[in-house]
Amino acid sequence: MKILLVNYRYFISGGPERYYFNIKEILEHNGHEVIPFSVKSMRNVPNDYEKYFLDIVDDEVYFAQSKKNLKIILKSFARMFYSFEAKKRFKCLLQNTKPDLVYIMQYHNKISPSIIDAAKSFNIPVIHRISDFQYMCPNALFYNDVTGVCEECLNGSKWNCVKNRCVLNSTVYSVIKLSAKILHDTLRISSKIDAFVVPSSFTLGKLVEYGIPKDKLNHIPTFFNLKEQNPEVEYTPFVLFVGRIEKQKGLMTLVKAFESTNYALKIIGFSNDGYEDEIKTYLAGKSHRIEFLGKKNFEEIVPYLKRCLCTVVPSEWYDNFPNVILESFAYKKAVIATNFGSLPELVKDKETGLTFAYQNVEDFRTKVKYMFDHIDKAKEMGENGFKAVLTSYSPQKHYEQLSSLLQSIKRK
Repeated sequence: MKILLVNYRYFISGGPERYYFNIKEILEHNGHEVIPFSVKSMRNVPNDYEKYFLDIVDDEVYFAQSKKNLKIILKSFARMFYSFEAKKRFKCLLQNTKPDLVYIMQYHNKISPSIIDAAKSFNIPVIHRISDFQYMCPNALFYNDVTGVCEECLNGSKWNCVKNRCVLNSTVYSVIKLSAKILHDTLRISSKIDAFVVPSSFTLGKLVEYGIPKDKLNHIPTFFNLKEQNPEVEYTPFVLFVGRIEKQKGLMTLVKAFESTNYALKIIGFSNDGYEDEIKTYLAGKSHRIEFLGKKNFEEIVPYLKRCLCTVVPSEWYDNFPNVILESFAYKKAVIATNFGSLPELVKDKETGLTFAYQNVEDFRTKVKYMFDHIDKAKEMGENGFKAVLTSYSPQKHYEQLSSLLQSIKRK
């Protein structure tokens, strides 16, 4: 089968890109021809299709880091709303490669929903893998810095997004994102997609609540490709956090659980909005054993995963199947996670880790203490997580589920 694989980054910057390149490798290994479509960037992995890629709007990974001059803003508007340039470029690629179907990861903001219309003009089926809440929430997160988790746009007026200044804490940006969503809803973009791949049952439930037909939704959890079938690990007495240092990731709850204790915490990650400085200011003058290690690539993270006692995922938004949980399991480490959103689907309490009540510092601290006091149990839960990766989250199982969907969509 010839599959056109779409994502707005063709280099690894986070979980969606890791999935993109992993699934590309698996599809090719199983005999499929994979054609990429993305945006030009100096950081792109070399490929034979770069000439079809869209011209770059801005080379920053996150919009908050962009310089936002007039030229960038105008180009961003076109991509965010409906880009005829993207449609034309995508049509050219479709015409020259004649794929059997299109499998989209992320297209919002930096590519354009116009590529879906381009595919449909050739009667080519489109599958979209959901990694956020763009179809339901203008902010894509069901979260804002004022109210925290927010579902006001799910069943209520979408103008709540503007009232709450959900996008970058700005009325202007919130109006822009809402306007783009209204246009996409008017054009019935989501209804033109033949099938959706959804990593978690929780997110699938939200999409059903929003009104996406259930028969279009396919729960296919992500996977972890084990490089080491029996990794040698240690259980050194420190806890590890890996991820972006952002408010919705629960960093304040995390550091509060560790401050004034003798438990060591290492934080690997970065902040693109200055939130790390806010955390460090809070900790200034307080007794703690918290260490900030900065941004690292996955190869640099692995030694920490091999050595830590366990990892923590204290998310305070609807984290959609975070990769760090499977990465932890792959190195036989239990996970302490918020009992919230999709996380309990992955972290089975007292089986592959421990869960704690949402934003409950004392409960969180109690679960951390349990891990330090019962290292044998931490090892046992980590081993259970490793078995789950081998059985439930293997590349082969993911491919079998995805391949079945691709074949059924192609036959329609």
